Amino acid sequence: MQKIEPESIVQQGVLLAGVDEAGRGPLAGPVVAAAVILDPEQPVAGLMDSKRLTASRREQLAQEIRERAIAWSVCEAGVDEIDAINILQASLLAMSRALSALVTQPEVALIDGLHCPDVDCRVMAVVKGDNRIAAISAASILAKVARDRVMVKLDQVYPAYGFARHKGYPTRAHLEALKNLGPSPVHRRSFAPVQQVCKT
Repeated sequence: MQKIEPESIVQQGVLLAGVDEAGRGPLAGPVVAAAVILDPEQPVAGLMDSKRLTASRREQLAQEIRERAIAWSVCEAGVDEIDAINILQASLLAMSRALSALVTQPEVALIDGLHCPDVDCRVMAVVKGDNRIAAISAASILAKVARDRVMVKLDQVYPAYGFARHKGYPTRAHLEALKNLGPSPVHRRSFAPVQQVCKT
């Protein structure tokens, strides 16, 4: 059986959405997913994995994506959902929500990573897709920008944890604040470092 490469699907000119998430690794806050259908008539230059871009460049590209894409959406799964069904399933849930929220439904969805959400259209998982497929790169940028904004807002509610700086990731400063203050309502209690604090 011949293996179908995702790049060949892009070249076929089918209506496809790229899907990616941001926030699987942090100890706090939601996981956010984005879905993007790019317009080949209005390309966005400089798309790549969001982690390889500066925050200001991500913001600039996110604005261009929102203006030029055929359709885009950003959805999330919250802390309660992450703790209830685990971070992988919550990520897939956020992805399925993002795809369902598109005003134009794609024929194919290319998903960054190893796992695919349960959706109505044809799906394909693409390892390192955010470096290979422009639509997935666009989705990674929108998801990262949206999640960073969420964490900055949460920093205003829970300023002692430093969410605006580390975005919920387990930095030394975050772990120290977690140890001294205990978990906030937006910490993921199913994650080991948070569980350790809850036990002490």
